[in-house]
Amino acid sequence: MQYAIGQVVWLKVIEVNALGAFADWGQAKDLFIPFAEQQHPLTQGTHTLVKIYEDNQGRVAGSTRVDHWIKDTAAGLSRGQKVKLIIADRTELGFKAVINDSCWGLLYSNDLYRRIRKGEVVEGYIQNIRDDGKIDLSLNQPGFSKDKMDTASGKILEALEKNQGFLPLTDKSSPSEIHAAFGFSKKVFKQAIGTLYKQRVIVLETEGIRLT
Repeated sequence: MQYAIGQVVWLKVIEVNALGAFADWGQAKDLFIPFAEQQHPLTQGTHTLVKIYEDNQGRVAGSTRVDHWIKDTAAGLSRGQKVKLIIADRTELGFKAVINDSCWGLLYSNDLYRRIRKGEVVEGYIQNIRDDGKIDLSLNQPGFSKDKMDTASGKILEALEKNQGFLPLTDKSSPSEIHAAFGFSKKVFKQAIGTLYKQRVIVLETEGIRLT
């Protein structure tokens, strides 16, 4: 695959010598990463996130100092917008991700229904833009339309009826368990069972949910 100036990409380091590091970026000539643009010393054979840029002399180069190039604010983005994400480092709350090669966002662990890895490119959505301009992300399209909630509630009720009126799933279940059972996120599941509970269709028990 070939890449272009401005992109943040996951590249393999092909060589490290006295000049710097060189990474495979799909071109005949490997991408040069100067020592000054290395966040940490690079090692041959490893992979790293790289920002492709043009230096002061018009030469294409790479930088692993991604924070230097990527902003923390959401200029030009809006809630619900579909975006390209490249997964970066894990944090206490989830995973940092670069949005459209230009700014940082955060995917929360409790909203992830599958494993993701550093360097993976995925489609995502702007879940929320906070007052300080920082961005919360989701792999699911945000918003709970009536149709969406009716579909989720219907799937839960159908599963309950097939399992003698009980399912061993609660709001403490993992996102992957819920996605495996219903094909939607934990957030949608919690919203749906909250609605069903208010309608007195189900009761919430310590070990799961039960039809009334």
